[in-house]
Parts: sequence; structure tokens; C-alpha cells
Amino acid sequence: MRGDAALMPEQEEGKLKPGERIDDLQRGGLRIIQQESGFRFGTDAVLLADFAKAKRGERVVDMGTGTGVLPLLISARAEETTFDAFEIQPDVADMAARSVRLNGLESRIHVHHADCRRAAEIIGYECTQLCVTNPPYTRQRAGLVSPQSTRARSRSDAEDCTLAQWMAACSSVLQYGGRLCVVFPAPRFLELCDAMRAAHVEPKRVRFVSAGVQKPPKLVLLEGRKRGGAGLHILPPLMTHNERGGFTDEMKRIYGETQ
Repeated sequence: MRGDAALMPEQEEGKLKPGERIDDLQRGGLRIIQQESGFRFGTDAVLLADFAKAKRGERVVDMGTGTGVLPLLISARAEETTFDAFEIQPDVADMAARSVRLNGLESRIHVHHADCRRAAEIIGYECTQLCVTNPPYTRQRAGLVSPQSTRARSRSDAEDCTLAQWMAACSSVLQYGGRLCVVFPAPRFLELCDAMRAAHVEPKRVRFVSAGVQKPPKLVLLEGRKRGGAGLHILPPLMTHNERGGFTDEMKRIYGETQ
């Protein structure tokens, strides 16, 4: 299950638009439509799908779904889960919706082409048990901006949507005690905690992700509970690679490469 997996057979080409391809998620036969040269899902989404620990039958919201990889992966992990996936970019939302149809999951995954701040207005306030999100990583006007508009929008804060507003949108759809699971750059961990708390979501479970024992964490996986009590459970760090440069056993498990 890799973002750069081999292309599917030529008979699938009728489902694609120019510049797209179908990749095998190597998870129960699931496939995803992605751009050949644009933004594609990465390890962060795969880690979040594992970390979220969705439960059978839960209603899940994915804010900023991109090409829909999180609902697809989580649907294979937890039976009878249903999803509302929000994506503001019309071309990307269209790819996600076509991936849902490609996998025959229309009854479980509903893709909304809409701003995440309208989520509660569209599906209802406090109506879900779990929200997952892989928010834009880079502050607006900070860092390099991709010349590809889709990639830039996926990686950078929207001009008019701050991290605090993004967390507030996630909180608005969560029931009391509902869980919000986020993957984010580790250097912005405290900023993420502040934004969560401002949205009445208390950080409860955290895991830092490093490429190796001697390397600082690049990512953080954080779970919060809406109106939860104080108390943060710090999990052991997740090491993605061993000293030989290959995946660790845990990463092989997460990617489904071990039984």
C-alpha cells in the first residue's frame, strides 16, 4: 500500500481523466484514483488511519479528505463505519467521489465538495463519534509554496481558514466525548494543542513519529476528546525505519505487509 504503487490494468483507463492513474491500496482490494504528477497521499495518512482506531459502526467525518484515502483505509479496518468526507477543491473532491464509486462504497462514504467550516451545517451539529483530519501543514506565507495549485492548497493553510478554525469545524460535528484524531508536524504540536483546546477538545493521546532512534520526530499523532477531562497519555515513539533503512516491524504491520 504505497502512494506510488503500480498502475492498474489498462481496462481501468475509462474511469480516469487525463493525468490520473489508479493505485492499489493493497487493503482488501481497495483502489484509489490519484494524479500522476500532482499531490498523492503519503505515510502520514496511513499512520493516521491506523492511529484513529475507528470502531465498528461509528459515523466518521474526514475534514480535508483530499483524494479520499482516509475513508477508504478506515472502511477496511472497521466494518459498518460510515463516512462524511469534506474537500474544498472541486477537482480533488471529484477524484475522491470517483474512487468511492470505483470501490463500490457509495453506501458508506459520502464525499462533500464543501468548505470544512460548513460541515455541521451540512450534516448536523454534534452528530458523529469520530473525526479524522490531516490539516494543511504549512502556515500561510511560511515555507515554500508549490507551483501546483492543488498541492499548494493541500499543504498550506487556506487564506481564510486558520488552524483554530479548522479545529473548531472538527469539534462542531463531534458528539460529547467524541474523538478527534489528527496528524500534524511535530514542531507545531503545541500550536495544535492550543487550537484543539480552544475548540473544547482536550488532548488525550499522543504519539511522536520519527524516521529513526537518533532522529527528531517529524510528525505527531494526537487524539482529543470533546469536553474531555485533563490528562495526556504519551505513547512510545513510532520509529518508521530501522538502522538498515527499511521499515520497522510496526510499520510493516501498519502497511499490511505482515500478518
